Amino acid sequence: MNILVTGAKGQLGSEIKILSKGFSCHTYFLTDIDELDLTNYQAVDNFFNQNKIDLIVNCAAYTSVDLAETESNLAQLINVKAVEILADKAIEKNIKIIHISTDYVFDGTHYRPYKEDEITSPNSVYGKTKLDGENILKNKPVDSIIIRTSWLYSSFGNNFVKTIMRLSNEREELNVVGDQIGTPTYAADLAEAIMKIIENYRLTGVFEKEIYHFSNQGVCSWYDFATEITLMIKSNCKINSIETQKYPTPAQRPHFSVLCKEKIKKTFGLEIPYWKKSLQKCIAIIENNNKNINL
Repeated sequence: MNILVTGAKGQLGSEIKILSKGFSCHTYFLTDIDELDLTNYQAVDNFFNQNKIDLIVNCAAYTSVDLAETESNLAQLINVKAVEILADKAIEKNIKIIHISTDYVFDGTHYRPYKEDEITSPNSVYGKTKLDGENILKNKPVDSIIIRTSWLYSSFGNNFVKTIMRLSNEREELNVVGDQIGTPTYAADLAEAIMKIIENYRLTGVFEKEIYHFSNQGVCSWYDFATEITLMIKSNCKINSIETQKYPTPAQRPHFSVLCKEKIKKTFGLEIPYWKKSLQKCIAIIENNNKNINL
């Protein structure tokens, strides 16, 4: 197949790029905004007229949760309008879409892991625009798989893991929110799941319009997450647990956004790693990369 990966320079796109080398039966078009501006209809139209694409993996998104509160037009453009343009092209050219969404489509008032069919009620501009993007795919006659994920990190780009690693080596103490509960997701694990979904489609020809949830296994708070990072890098920095109200942010986060992964595990036979094991892998890569930079 010819596979278009958008947002290829982001965390998830970068991990897919690495894995794609092991699936040489496919041809990959790895694009980011420099190569393909998804908000520009003419640019997208030209691309699809010049290239035969069978499947799109849409990793492109506006993900600055707090900035979205003031940059709502930009968030809308990337998270909604771009999805609509891709969906229309997919319908016209008979292309399948795998689209990445977020746990922020939920309000976080739950007390058990969220299943795919539960009521969505985002409480931030970011969450609302991501839900609007989902609804475009759900309501249009396009073959699409939506994967909601949470707390994404990797050895690429900027993320919570890298921030805590850096700050814990610069400071003696850090205050981290302890009353927001969810699950970290190593982007490499999500990339692997996406590749398995693609291979399942290649082998079976089945591509059903569905929503799935994916994160690593287990549950933690941001405080737990930060504490584990400092333990793994052997930092002496003290991590203090604080309440959300003591760390006000422009965007409201869900207090509980654990995702139920049973559907995706059962459908595609996935074994999802425990979050601490994946974190250990990622930190080892980051530390090795830092060591090579300093040589």
